[in-house]
Amino acid sequence: LSNTSNLKVRKMANRAIKYRAYPTTKQSVMFAKTFGCCRKVYNLMLSEKIEGYKATGKFPTVTPAKYKNDYPYLREVDSLALANAQLHLQSAYVNFFSKKSSGFPRFKSKKISRKKYTTNNQNGSIRIENGKLKLPKVGFVKVVQHREIAGVIKSVTIEQTPTNKYYAGILTES
Repeated sequence: LSNTSNLKVRKMANRAIKYRAYPTTKQSVMFAKTFGCCRKVYNLMLSEKIEGYKATGKFPTVTPAKYKNDYPYLREVDSLALANAQLHLQSAYVNFFSKKSSGFPRFKSKKISRKKYTTNNQNGSIRIENGKLKLPKVGFVKVVQHREIAGVIKSVTIEQTPTNKYYAGILTES
């Protein structure tokens, strides 16, 4: 390609918008289940990595699907949220080995850890219609949409504050 100087490469930019969410009682129970399952999977994978390293000297590769037979309640929540817990653990290990200032990955506590989970958009599984946010396994959650979304939704992070307020952080690519 000798004529590459004429091509303009358009860089994709990510942008996040945070909306206040107002889930129903049933939806907030589903959020609580998902928070707990993500924490459980993270702790199980961390424990298995530590035990595997002690036994073999190498960190084993673990996935959330491995635990679904032993813990059937993991099937009730969004599988992409569990997969993102695995990605968070991997990035914690990368940060530990690359930056010595960050400590070894810690187990997540039910009482102390932040209640949040991230799920990804696959084939339009996440969208906003009429002031409601569609989430996998949860359905349409009412949000206060104070700003229009520009671009394609990549992922959504649902967070619960200590004062029981819910927020949906939507990451878009434009």
